[in-house]
Amino acid sequence: MSNLLFLGFGFGTSIFGILYAVLAIYCIIDIIQSSFKDTTTKLLWLVVVLLAPFLGSVAYLIAGRSGKRW
Repeated sequence: MSNLLFLGFGFGTSIFGILYAVLAIYCIIDIIQSSFKDTTTKLLWLVVVLLAPFLGSVAYLIAGRSGKRW
């Protein structure tokens, strides 16, 4: 029974790991392809997402997209 629990835990963590990586990669690509009002802002968001992938990605999706030039 404990082996089944362990396998389920491993599968669950691998799914979250994949989603975590996809979120960070999506944000990095979006930052690179977008034009911001200021070049420094673009660089700062890129550094934030690279240094803190999960929190930086969430922060970028919530607050960073407003700094883009439309």
